[in-house]
Amino acid sequence: MAPQRTPKLDRRLVADTALRLLNELGLDGLTLRAIAAELDVKAPALYWHFKDKQALLDEMATEMMRRMTAESAQGTHPTTDWRQAYRVTMSTLRAHLLRYRDGARVYSGARFTDTSYAPGLEASLQLLTRAGFTLDTATRAWYTGYTYTIGYVVEEQAMGPNPFDGTEGYDLDARAQRLAAYPLAVAAGRAMFQDFDQGFEQGLKAVLAGAEATLLPH
Repeated sequence: MAPQRTPKLDRRLVADTALRLLNELGLDGLTLRAIAAELDVKAPALYWHFKDKQALLDEMATEMMRRMTAESAQGTHPTTDWRQAYRVTMSTLRAHLLRYRDGARVYSGARFTDTSYAPGLEASLQLLTRAGFTLDTATRAWYTGYTYTIGYVVEEQAMGPNPFDGTEGYDLDARAQRLAAYPLAVAAGRAMFQDFDQGFEQGLKAVLAGAEATLLPH
């Protein structure tokens, strides 16, 4: 019987394996040693491709972007409405981050290793500048929505139920007991840490309205 051939080790394979393990282990449990074991290689073999864990996270974020870009391209319906495009762009980003355990933490601060992000960014900026934004204000409007989305999902994944291991989210009853003397803070917690879909949409609507009111020349 011929021995089973091991796929050639490259950056894409390592990143793909790391993303798969991420859903099992979480970001804190994801190590180069665990990835090497999954690939049936010695850990030092990975250092030929990634100098450290941050370099690996950059490639993982880039692979997430590649997948999102490819999927979005298949279902793209061009629009000249910059507001609709803005909402769709940020909602799509959130949906893709949520596919991965700690996905937003991986994505936050990553330096992409290729230009797969560029076509979408270029298209967004073109649409915003055609709507009347200057390049500077278009950039600020887009980046504000982008950072809002990533930050929201970081909190959502930290405080909400974890679909990957079945753990429940923030214990709001225990929080309410601690804050019994502060009824408004108790009520605010239930608004912040429940129905993350509605919370995201309300916040994104506020970001969009703010961008239009303060950055779009009138």
